[in-house]
Amino acid sequence: MSSSSSEKRVMVLAMDQTENSQYALEWSLDHFFTPFGSDAPFDLVIVYAKPFPSVPIGTVAGPTPVAIGPEIFPAVDLELKLVADQVTEKAKQICTSKSVHGALVEIVEGDARNVLCDAVDRHRASLLVLGSRGYGAIKRVVLGSVSDHCTHHAHCSVMIVKKPKSKK
Repeated sequence: MSSSSSEKRVMVLAMDQTENSQYALEWSLDHFFTPFGSDAPFDLVIVYAKPFPSVPIGTVAGPTPVAIGPEIFPAVDLELKLVADQVTEKAKQICTSKSVHGALVEIVEGDARNVLCDAVDRHRASLLVLGSRGYGAIKRVVLGSVSDHCTHHAHCSVMIVKKPKSKK
């Protein structure tokens, strides 16, 4: 039974520059898209959350103090844009290599936790897919966890794809 694009559910997939998110994309394509061709059960939206440039203004402590001012922001912002372009280009390449066409790839500026939950609402997604960073409990508490936040605040099901540990 074929379903039209307007009847399909939406999968939002979080992408960043880590191997874990690339694995999550490849895994999702292999399980939900490639085997079904044009009859895939989802429309795919890949979202990269581009961080805001956050360079402190003032003096950086160290052996020789360095003055940092607003003039550094254009360079930081340019670097963040380059990373965003690399991540989204990689996502497109992975989709093409798996014969998946028509994925929407977005770059949205902001904190990943908020960007992803907003993307779920904006696209009326029924599934949010995230790669696992594999942080331990202490790192999750200190650094925060995007997946923890999304499982509690996204208005859809959340799937966390874990990359298998490599055998040594």
